[in-house]
Amino acid sequence: MDIQQIFKNNLKWVAEKLSIDETYFKKLSEGQSPKILYIGCSDSRVSAEELMGVAPGEVFVHRNIANMVPNNDLNSHSVISYAVNHLEVEHIVVCGHYNCGGIKAAMIQQDFGILNPWLRSIRDVYRLHQDDLQMITGEEEKYNRLVELNVQEQCINVIKTADVQKAILKRNVTIHGWVFDIHSGQLIDLKIDFHKILEKIMEIYRIH
Repeated sequence: MDIQQIFKNNLKWVAEKLSIDETYFKKLSEGQSPKILYIGCSDSRVSAEELMGVAPGEVFVHRNIANMVPNNDLNSHSVISYAVNHLEVEHIVVCGHYNCGGIKAAMIQQDFGILNPWLRSIRDVYRLHQDDLQMITGEEEKYNRLVELNVQEQCINVIKTADVQKAILKRNVTIHGWVFDIHSGQLIDLKIDFHKILEKIMEIYRIH
């Protein structure tokens, strides 16, 4: 794509918005009050707002390779803290997708240089569920299952945090694990029982 086309597209978009609502950008500039924090993958084929059918300002979005929430990643944890404590979101969504390049890379025994520490966190998910994954004979099915298990484990990482634990108790913030099926365009709810997870891990991860 010609990069200058982006600016032409922008002007067209501005004109379209103003033709519908002359105060659109005035209202947009007044602040945000999203109800959802969306943690998704950086994959260029997966656009959070578009696949959810929501408008700008309705979702606070954080994206990285394979929708990770590593325990020592200040980037993702800063986003969670801001979303929970300042924006006071009501829902936190971790959304993975089938055909994820990050998940696939983690399943390959190869040196990826600077990506190695990041991929190691995904490989840790594989190690935790190795027995179940090795029972799956089809490579594609195993790959898709790891996508789902990774979403589950990142939801657990979200629940481990002090900010989220307090928000669950104080405001009943809810945690969701989803997968975007890139082949059909549909969102799949993994029905993560975050209350059960919280109860199970509180002995270790409870933060008073």
